[in-house]
Amino acid sequence: MNQPMTARTAGEQGGSLRYVLGVSIIAAQGGFLLGYDTAVISGAIGFLQRHFDLNATWTGWAVSSALAGCIIGVLIAGSLSDKFGRKKVLIFSAVMFLVSAIGTALPRNITEFVIFRMIGGVGVGASSMAAPVYIAEISPSHIRGRMVTVYQFAIVIGIQLVFFVNYLIAGLGDELWNQSLGWRWMFGSESLPALLFLLLLFIVPESPRWLTEKGRPDEALHVLTRAGGSVAARQELKEIELSIEGESGSLSQLFQRGLRTALVIGVALAMFSQFTGINAVLYYAPEIFKTLGSGTSSALLQTVAVGAVNLIATFIAYWTVDRLGRKPLMVIGAVGMILSLWSFGLAFYFRSTGWWSLIFILGFIASFALSIGPVGWVVLSEIFPTRLRGRAMAIATVCIWIANFIVSQTFPMLNENPRLLEIFRHGFPFWVYGLSCLGLLIFVLFFVPETRGKTLEEIERLWQPQS
Repeated sequence: MNQPMTARTAGEQGGSLRYVLGVSIIAAQGGFLLGYDTAVISGAIGFLQRHFDLNATWTGWAVSSALAGCIIGVLIAGSLSDKFGRKKVLIFSAVMFLVSAIGTALPRNITEFVIFRMIGGVGVGASSMAAPVYIAEISPSHIRGRMVTVYQFAIVIGIQLVFFVNYLIAGLGDELWNQSLGWRWMFGSESLPALLFLLLLFIVPESPRWLTEKGRPDEALHVLTRAGGSVAARQELKEIELSIEGESGSLSQLFQRGLRTALVIGVALAMFSQFTGINAVLYYAPEIFKTLGSGTSSALLQTVAVGAVNLIATFIAYWTVDRLGRKPLMVIGAVGMILSLWSFGLAFYFRSTGWWSLIFILGFIASFALSIGPVGWVVLSEIFPTRLRGRAMAIATVCIWIANFIVSQTFPMLNENPRLLEIFRHGFPFWVYGLSCLGLLIFVLFFVPETRGKTLEEIERLWQPQS
């Protein structure tokens, strides 16, 4: 039975938990910037909408254009990651973040804004594929769940920080100042963490599994030894080499019997994670709170509370994912999301839009952050074979961003549709998202295996056809 690694046992084995954690934190800055880049729009969208006089469709496009870039980023990052390495893809994403931060702060029209948002989206897509794979491949199996959860933890820290930054920037001037300049400072603030991420990436090693696949086992052994100790490193290197020998490297292998199951699970979890409606809430949180009767300052402050709950719940997931397992957390979270979303829809229907509504939103955020948010990334980073992991992860990740695009583009149209407003009073989208969470619950219960405590090679053997 695998025991959790402590600083003492890591030292006895020759490995270093501090080293693994440090490298994982640097790689997870891609997640931090993902959260920062995608959530910065929440505080700026109202001002941006009035500055450029956008209708509901264009408002949705201003938000979801970054997600179109994400799809492009994932599509190119998968093959680049398998060919050039996870680290180089992360460096590429950092450059995209930096260019986008500067460009979205200085647009003269909505077209220029959309172009630079899409560039940032390319960075988001690339890092969302490469970072969790990199962390999973460098982490010993008994702490891999927690290390990959660091990535989701970084996402919610990025979201929480930008919510707070947006609130502070909006407080620097009045409504007219924010419509003219405030939103520009919100987007431009991303340039500092983007530059820091770019610089830090030059001190981390390449993935040991990628190094092995490229015929550089000595370098791979060095990285594995620093991470898990010499004895474990030699054993793990043998398992990696055996695993790679049994893989063709052809993407068609994913559609063969056995691995096809892994692909279906990855794609389904990816899309369910977004059809929960999480990013509709995160991207449009201030506008949702304004619908409930809050002013601009109060709405932005309530959004900070959303980010805080997101952070706390993700922290709980970090400490429990390798103890309770992946599957129990996703089941608990799905039930919580269903109850919270349908309760929020009922609150709109009965016009009970006071503190209860805020509690339901926070309950939904907590349930997501405790479960499919971080745990989904853990499972996705674990279930695919080494040679195909980059491209397979790209398929699953592009499904995340396609689903996210659909939700983000359609939310304003569903939320402001006159016929739906007459019947559901702004609650219709949340009934739909709750139904999707019910689908997630059923899928996890019957189709998703538990991967806690297994090495990546042991998980790969789960998909091999039984003779």
